[in-house]
Amino acid sequence: MTKSNIKKKPHTAAYKFKVALAALKGDKTISQLCQEYAVVSSQIYKWKAALLEHGSEVFKNACITQDPNKEIEALHATIGRLKVENDFLSKVLGK
Repeated sequence: MTKSNIKKKPHTAAYKFKVALAALKGDKTISQLCQEYAVVSSQIYKWKAALLEHGSEVFKNACITQDPNKEIEALHATIGRLKVENDFLSKVLGK
């Protein structure tokens, strides 16, 4: 078989992540990972570099909450409700 006849095996994003994470852990050598995952070393290095470069994007939306104004309004509503409950209980228990 020549190189042009060899078809590339498509890998899922989860598979690439798994291999790149294993490479980052450093528990095994790249050679061991190549044998275990049936991937060439250059591909592992590419996936590892991509994970290091773009890995922070996983947490990009985790820090973004809802609209701050809506959150403030909800907190004010909670404070108002608790104030009314507190005043009512103070009057009832004070008598």
